[in-house]
Formats: sequence, structure tokens, C-alpha cells
Amino acid sequence: MANTKSAIKAARKATRNAARNKTTVSRLKTLHKKFEQATEKGDAVAARTAGIAYASAMDKASKKGVVHKNAANHAKSHVSKAVLAKA
Repeated sequence: MANTKSAIKAARKATRNAARNKTTVSRLKTLHKKFEQATEKGDAVAARTAGIAYASAMDKASKKGVVHKNAANHAKSHVSKAVLAKA
């Protein structure tokens, strides 16, 4: 348990941030699953659309600090490789 006033406030803040980050990470997982399903089906148009949505969401999450910048770049690279392979 936090002892000081600032530590109590930091604990509250961490709880709020964790809840917000959880929704973002959940959305990223959903978008990634949609992208993977589209690539497995072989539908190039759906894969491209899902890939763009996933890459955009990764950029936004990276900008907010939910996901590390390098992790976002890695995911975007994975998307672009898959989309170019289907084209």
C-alpha cells in the first residue's frame, strides 16, 4: 500500500492509465485478428483495408505511449510485407 500522498495519487493514476491502455490493446488485438483472417482468405482488398486500419491504430497507440515505437514499426512492416505479397 502506498504511504505518501503522492504515492497514493500515483497509484490512482496508474489504475486509470491501465484501464485506458487495456481498451487500446484490446482494439489492436481485434484489428490484428481481422487482418490475419483477411490474409488467410486471400482477399487482397480486404487485407489491404484491414492492414491500413491496423497500422493506423498502431501509430496512434505508439504516439500515446501504449505501444513502444519499435513494436509499432515492426507490426507495420509485417503488414506491408503481407499486403505486398498478396498484390
